Amino acid sequence: MSSETPRGRRCLVVQNDPTDDVRRLGDWLIEGGLELDVLRPYAGATVPDSLDGYAALVVMGGEQNAYPGPDGQPGAPWFPELERLLRKAVRGRVPTLGVCLGGQLLATAHAGTVERSPSGPEIGARLVARRDVAEADPLFGAVPFAPDVLQWHQDEITELPAGAVLLAASTHYAHQAFRLGDAAWGVQFHIECDIEMIAAWASGNLDVLADLGQDPIELLESCDAVMDDVEEVWRPFAKRFAALALTGPTAIGSRHLPVIGA
Repeated sequence: MSSETPRGRRCLVVQNDPTDDVRRLGDWLIEGGLELDVLRPYAGATVPDSLDGYAALVVMGGEQNAYPGPDGQPGAPWFPELERLLRKAVRGRVPTLGVCLGGQLLATAHAGTVERSPSGPEIGARLVARRDVAEADPLFGAVPFAPDVLQWHQDEITELPAGAVLLAASTHYAHQAFRLGDAAWGVQFHIECDIEMIAAWASGNLDVLADLGQDPIELLESCDAVMDDVEEVWRPFAKRFAALALTGPTAIGSRHLPVIGA
């Protein structure tokens, strides 16, 4: 049997922030057969113009905002190029996964809306609810109805792009996971974290936790308690994404994503 795949095995991982690397998610993608090329634009790396030679694209989180600041400047200097790359990925049906900020950028790149959440920050171990439509999704179809996830965000997607399919939601943050076309997914939550990453975030945000009335030790204990459950659900999810990248996506339903300019 040939080991050749439609686009090879290389997966471009865009790490937007030094505090949020691909961590456990990266291990699972590698287990699934992908080879990771990690791009760090915050350290001066340039976002490429195309995904030629890549089987998949993964965009990670960060402390930046997906929307422009009061001065009209993007949340990070490379975001316009990254959003352009995300649009090319969707049009080219390159399997794509956006995590937290990465999912928000996938939305804003396609005319969705991201804003500061009126519900306030969402931090810690939480449950999200898979919607019925997710049963037909190649990644979310095998996800349990209410999987454990790790949350750390204060912005949220308030309006999904036209044609997006909502796959998971929660009470105060409606857009927890979505799909664009048949090969691009965005998740608001984190699946990459280990407890060391959460501990680093907590130590750097003690004032935020104090404002929320959250004890940092209790936060870490609650997150640590679900780490195995997170792995049980999201490790196979990551391997399904890797398999999709290696074999190429298949059409889902009959809806077509509107074309938005690069």
